[in-house]
Amino acid sequence: MARRALKTTAATLTATAALLLTACGGGGDDSSDDIKGADKGASSPSASASGSAATDVDRPDVSLPNDLDLVFDFEKPSDQDSAAALEDAANYIRALNHGITKQDPGDPAFQFYSSGQAAQYAHSQIKEYVDGGWTLTGEDRYYKAEIRPGDESEKVNTVSVTFCEDQSKVYGKEVKSEKVHRTKESLASFQKFTILMASVKGNPVWRAQQVTVEGKAEECRG
Repeated sequence: MARRALKTTAATLTATAALLLTACGGGGDDSSDDIKGADKGASSPSASASGSAATDVDRPDVSLPNDLDLVFDFEKPSDQDSAAALEDAANYIRALNHGITKQDPGDPAFQFYSSGQAAQYAHSQIKEYVDGGWTLTGEDRYYKAEIRPGDESEKVNTVSVTFCEDQSKVYGKEVKSEKVHRTKESLASFQKFTILMASVKGNPVWRAQQVTVEGKAEECRG
């Protein structure tokens, strides 16, 4: 089973404030209360910044096995907030993959970098791999990043981060047998992510709040 087949089953999640509020307070099987730590706000005192900002605050481990390489072909924005939001959007992706390779749907890494619907998405993806006995291997590339400033209030800043993914060189691997299932490149290899990132003012950590994944993204091909 290839990675893209798993991801498209949970793709096309609508990034709207209404859905975010529903997800946070729904109380069903997929509510944030069912994900240990996923209901922690972005103002958590353990939150830290990426890169050069607030390096004195610990961040969770998002390291990956040697056989899985995530490539973020992004140009760093000149605006400080945009740069931090983009880097933590990448950390959210790293954390999701960390949970998959660790085979842990309750992995603290994705919970640190997300909340609400975005945390639910990461949890569901990790759980699907774990339940199926799959992990990942190969090279996963992210590129064509675009950033749009969002709403700004007295307490919270938001930024919308969009980027493409080429997963034609990343493959599903059976955990028990370590058998790799290689697939050929196709339009299904390309996806487009849109992630709403938010940061409480005074806290340099940006956390994913909402995520939309568009499968078979023609604009990401080539």
